[in-house]
Parts: sequence; C-alpha cells; structure tokens
Amino acid sequence: MTASALADLGWQPFFADQITPDDAGLAPMRVASVHRSRLSAETGAGQVRLELPLHATTADYAVGDWVLAHADSRVLARRLDRRALLRRRTEGADTRQLIAANIDTLFIVTSCNDDFNAARLERYLALANEAGTQPVIVLTKIDKVDDPAPWRDQALALQRGLAVVLLNAKDPDATTALAPWCGTGRTVALVGSSGVGKSTLLNTLADKAEGQAQLTGAIREGDAKGRHTTTARSLHPIAGGGWVIDTPGMRTLHVSDVADGLATLFAEITELAPLCRFRDCTHAHEPGCAVQAAIAAGTLSADRLERWRKLSDENTANTPVQTGPRGNRTTLPRGSKRR
Repeated sequence: MTASALADLGWQPFFADQITPDDAGLAPMRVASVHRSRLSAETGAGQVRLELPLHATTADYAVGDWVLAHADSRVLARRLDRRALLRRRTEGADTRQLIAANIDTLFIVTSCNDDFNAARLERYLALANEAGTQPVIVLTKIDKVDDPAPWRDQALALQRGLAVVLLNAKDPDATTALAPWCGTGRTVALVGSSGVGKSTLLNTLADKAEGQAQLTGAIREGDAKGRHTTTARSLHPIAGGGWVIDTPGMRTLHVSDVADGLATLFAEITELAPLCRFRDCTHAHEPGCAVQAAIAAGTLSADRLERWRKLSDENTANTPVQTGPRGNRTTLPRGSKRR
C-alpha cells in the first residue's frame, strides 16, 4: 500500500512508530467490519477477508483497528496499539464491548422528538470523553418541527464547549454541516438510538447508490422509537474524504471506568467540589457544600446534580478497584472499596 493510500485510510505517525524490523513482509490494514466469526479489512484497494490466528476471536478487535497481516495468506499477525477506543459495559459481562477504535470524532445522533433524552446523551458523552474522542451532538429531523431551538439549547447545556449540529439527514446539505469534522484521513463514528436517522445520515455522507444504501426504518409515532436496521459495525468511505463507522442502535448503555470522562462532562460540579467545607462532601446534605449553594443560587440545576450522582454511583459500582503496593497490585471485584 502506498503512503498516500495509507494516509487516506487514517494512518498516522502514532501507528507507523509501532512498526519494527520483525514486521517485514506484513501489510497494514484497517478493520472494516467485525462479525461473530469473521473480520474484513480495508487495504486501500478494496476490502479483503482476514483469517484469524490460532486462539484469537473477533471479540478482540474493533472496527477502525489497525492490524498487520500477511499479504499473501491474509492471516492476521498482530493488532497495533489504539490511539482511541470507544467501549461500553454490557449487563452481566466481565469485559466491555468494543464499539469503535481510532476515531477522531463521535457523532452522537438524536432527533428533535421524544427520542431526545439528556441522561442518555450524557452517557455517550462520558464514553467519548474517556476515549479522548471529540463528541458532537447531531440533532436530526429538524424538518419535522416548527422550531428546533429548544432541542439545540438543551443539547448545548449538556457539556461545556460542546458542538451541536442541526440537520435533516436526507438533505445533501447535511454533508456540508458535518464537513468540519470530516476530510481525508479522518474517521468519525455514528452512535445513537434506533430510528434517529443514523443509517440515513450514513447514506448521505457516503453518497451511496440506491442498491448499496444501508437499510432505513420508520419510527413508532407514539414514542419515536425505531427498529434496528443496522446489525453490525462497519467502516465506510465518506464521499468528500475520510471514513465513517456505522453502529447498531444501543438499547442500554452502562458506564464503567469513566471517571475522567464524567469529570469533563460535569465540569461545573467538578470545579465546585474543592470549595466544599468537607473534602469527602457528597453534595447532598453537608453544611458548607458549594454545590448545594450553587443550586440555591440558581446557577446549577438540581436535575443535573442528580444525573451526576447516578452516573458517578454506577461508575463506582461497575469499575474494578486496584489495590496493593506498586508492582504487585491486585484487582478487587467491581464495587469494592480499598482497605
């Protein structure tokens, strides 16, 4: 693969620095789809199916991963370290599910109807912040409402400095609205509930012909809920340059190991906490609580504090704790406390 083709796929010095003399004869490829029993990868000249090495499973790989493979046999040799990784905890599982890797921007798609849910959007924002990926809220179906401004204002209030874009996913101008985050060598991902227009937006960004377009589905009028039309994560070229990862709708989104992501999301609470009288203030009933003082003054919403508390408690309960001396640490079960 030429240097230009690699760069178009999103290859960066971060990945090139991981190549060693032992990797001679191996070709860099980018994982384009992950299924239960197979992987496919972009080579710069089209997609190929990769063969997994012994004892490896597809669960070890995410769409967007960079891997090295034997050019002739297409047997995967190793995965390169990730620059960013988006993952989520699923109920009852000890490991987190991989969503997408090495993405520059996460488009969190919701719509101007009953699908809009601040608490759910905050969960996506926490994951994006923790992964070191820039989040952008994309509000769709603006053509279905008289004034989308109330939804825009609610979205802007979710996180300091958050970018919010309003568009009609079917309109070709949607590509222009999202152009600041796209372009040659850049990778974006689409996440959100079923029925918000992710597949429609993908078809617009990739300028897919009718026979190649992702399936789209209608929503129920009563609650704006949609059905899953995307069943697997996949990588697609954007018509104007760059790549987009499409993901299935997520019914549940649990958080774990996202303390830094929550600190960024709830920066107004994080910055007030050191001003509390007590270092271990829970911001519930303690005297001298700066957070409660902000609520009383009307500069902080009580609902916002409650959502912070719920996510913080969930994150603590779901995050394994490491304890013991450096070099000999052990991992305690989720929800345990250090002794």
